[in-house]
Amino acid sequence: MLDKVRLIEERYEELNRLMAEPEVATDPAKLMEYAQEQAQIGDLVQAFRRYSTLDRELADARSLLETEEDPEMRQMVEEEILHIEGETEDLYGRMRAMLLPKDPRDEKNVIMEVRAGTGGDEAGLFAADLYRMYIRYAELRKWKTEILSFHDTGVGGYKEVIFQVRGKGAYSRLKYESGVHRVQRVPMTEAQGRIHTSTATVAVLPEVEEVEIEIDPADLQIDVYGSSGPGGQHMQKNATAVRLTHKPTGMVVSCESERSQIQNKERAMSVLRARLYEMEEERRQAERGEERRLQVGTAERSEKIRTYNYPQNRVTDHRIGLSIYRLESIMNGDLDEFIDELATTDQAERLQAVA
Repeated sequence: MLDKVRLIEERYEELNRLMAEPEVATDPAKLMEYAQEQAQIGDLVQAFRRYSTLDRELADARSLLETEEDPEMRQMVEEEILHIEGETEDLYGRMRAMLLPKDPRDEKNVIMEVRAGTGGDEAGLFAADLYRMYIRYAELRKWKTEILSFHDTGVGGYKEVIFQVRGKGAYSRLKYESGVHRVQRVPMTEAQGRIHTSTATVAVLPEVEEVEIEIDPADLQIDVYGSSGPGGQHMQKNATAVRLTHKPTGMVVSCESERSQIQNKERAMSVLRARLYEMEEERRQAERGEERRLQVGTAERSEKIRTYNYPQNRVTDHRIGLSIYRLESIMNGDLDEFIDELATTDQAERLQAVA
């Protein structure tokens, strides 16, 4: 591993030299390209340089210990050796983690789809609660959100709601939310006070640029119709809503959140690209014999990644066995404790796989 990092350090120094060359200094695009590459490896290089310094200090301390006879001095040197060994071990682990391949999608914006699962109206209400939880989480992180499409239940819930989250690192954080979420609580309509169990599914898709996945216009069936979404009478008078059907896959995407047919088509295309990209990623993983770590499943109650238990004020993530007894704050977007632990576990598993 250290040989790999040494080569990266050499590249870091080479980039310093390249950026100092006159032809590069006068080429903003090339200068930015080199600067970005250097920034990506900067932390690793600094960790390696510190590790190298400590390694030399450790060798000197061990050499001194072999010749030192004074008991007090020997004790001081031994303590110093233990301290250096601890720091070098920590740095080694950090460098290993930095060398892990980064998911190129981590910095992307995301399209999130929340759908009611089993449980009737209560499942729709829970889907609406999850939607608000993610909107609040985005607000806490200063991300922007925009609703793309929704179908409500008429009683304050959602059969389906699709929305976009825009912000640095959105996918790197929200990707762990994909799966089946389960709620256990007493519905407002339950006269006997019995606890019901309902589910909703969450899918998190990285937003995909047109150049990343091409869609042949001949493969699309485009239907327009009067919108029933926000906008009132103006939208009812005009066919502004758009439904796209991707003929090769049978995938259907509709959008009616905007007053303009063109805007609705653009948003529907964005969702379609994201879904097709995810489908292609799953196909590639299957070919490599890998299982998708986080998947939506069929929304049955047994297929769950997280349970929200209202009577016990508890939220449990079943993938990592973590329970937090602050349900209200979590429903208000306080998700970082779960996401941090999921990210740490994911990293540890990947490190073990390459060990």
